[in-house]
Amino acid sequence: MGGFFGAVSKNDAISDVFFGTDYHSHLGTRRAGIAAYDPELGLQREIHNIQNSPFRTKFEDVFEEMKGFAAIGCISDYDPQPLLIRSDIGVYAICVIGMINNSDELIEKYLSSNKGHFGAMTGGKVNATELIAALINQKENFVDGIKFAQASVDGTASILILKDNGAIIAARDRLGRIPVLIGKNEDGYCVSFESFAYQKLGYENEKELGAGEIVELTADSFTQLSPPNKKMKICSFLWSYYGYPTSCYEGVNVEIMRYRNGQIMARNDKEAGLAEDIDYVGGVPDSGTPHAIGYANESGKHFARAFIKYTPTWSRSFTPTKQKERNKIAKMKQIPIHDLITDKNLLFVDDSIVRGTQLKETVDFLYSNGAKSVHMRSACPPIMYGCKYLNFSRATDDMELIARRVIMELEGEEGFKHIDEYSDSKTERGKNLRKCICEKFNFASLEFQSLEGVIEAIGLDKDCLCTYCWDGKE
Repeated sequence: MGGFFGAVSKNDAISDVFFGTDYHSHLGTRRAGIAAYDPELGLQREIHNIQNSPFRTKFEDVFEEMKGFAAIGCISDYDPQPLLIRSDIGVYAICVIGMINNSDELIEKYLSSNKGHFGAMTGGKVNATELIAALINQKENFVDGIKFAQASVDGTASILILKDNGAIIAARDRLGRIPVLIGKNEDGYCVSFESFAYQKLGYENEKELGAGEIVELTADSFTQLSPPNKKMKICSFLWSYYGYPTSCYEGVNVEIMRYRNGQIMARNDKEAGLAEDIDYVGGVPDSGTPHAIGYANESGKHFARAFIKYTPTWSRSFTPTKQKERNKIAKMKQIPIHDLITDKNLLFVDDSIVRGTQLKETVDFLYSNGAKSVHMRSACPPIMYGCKYLNFSRATDDMELIARRVIMELEGEEGFKHIDEYSDSKTERGKNLRKCICEKFNFASLEFQSLEGVIEAIGLDKDCLCTYCWDGKE
């Protein structure tokens, strides 16, 4: 994943972009960059590796090294950006959030037709942001170029461009899978993935861009360059997992959605007569916690934190590229509270169950510290398809997904013809899926939130939501 923030102001914009970009650190852990425009210095850029050090530390000198009344910043899990581009349509800085599935095809087509070249990274890989820029540059202006690039991409591309006159162009991806919001204050405008990032900086909500909408920002103006598309498919996982609790997307707050989601899960368990002997309800920290609070409030069971994540020195558990290293970090971060674990029947709510590897480590940890039983609830349906639009799950192959692996064990490839049944807890196949995962992970019981439950908790029309990772529908 990744996130971006840009601002154009009557005064220096570096401070706002520094803090605004930093507020997107939960969306990426590998690369970060800032580009700025100053009339005397022109376009400037700074990029750092943030795998072992937070954004603020790596960019603390930016106030002395850069200046400008317009700037953009980006945090990314993948390629270094923003990039500085010189082309027929102008000199500009660009950053992109999303995922390109057909990059090899696009690169080959570009090279064969233009006889041009790309700067190659290790292994000959081409920076995805440079590829998007190359597509944009094939048209005579930014608007046509952005539309062409987004239409060419199999995947998702939200784009932020800083022009060499200080104006910022922002384009939400064609189907609006991720948000792009505009804020306004007395000195100018900003653009952001996360709404709270600019609200903390004193900006007020101006507009949430529609799917495919393109706008241009200056300190004095907000101009629509291309209207939104009618169709939108915003990612449902924004609310379930990777969206920040204080943010709102399409008018729906993340934290409130998670409370509602937990309440719906508790209501379903109560109707089914499940998990009635629970001593404490807890969340798998951090994003599972609000789902668990909702569950506890609805069920009447006490909420408790049976273990605490030690985060001052340990990085996020998914930062390392190797699963073994991620598991080690996850284990070292968990500090038990024995009085809340020993001889207790515990129910935990996790935001999702993707591979299940770290979750098994957590459950083993609870049993090793004296838990009597551990029940597990997933705040979303079984993940059956690796995300091909945002790649938030880091699954490079569908068979990495625990639900897929269990189906293969139970029924072979024939089972993949009945994924809807495996997702449904009321069917025989659905019951077998849950039973098998329980046996593998030593859960006392397991249930997943239903697709209908997630949609109810979000509160938007299903036609507006991307639910591909659960039901495979595009």
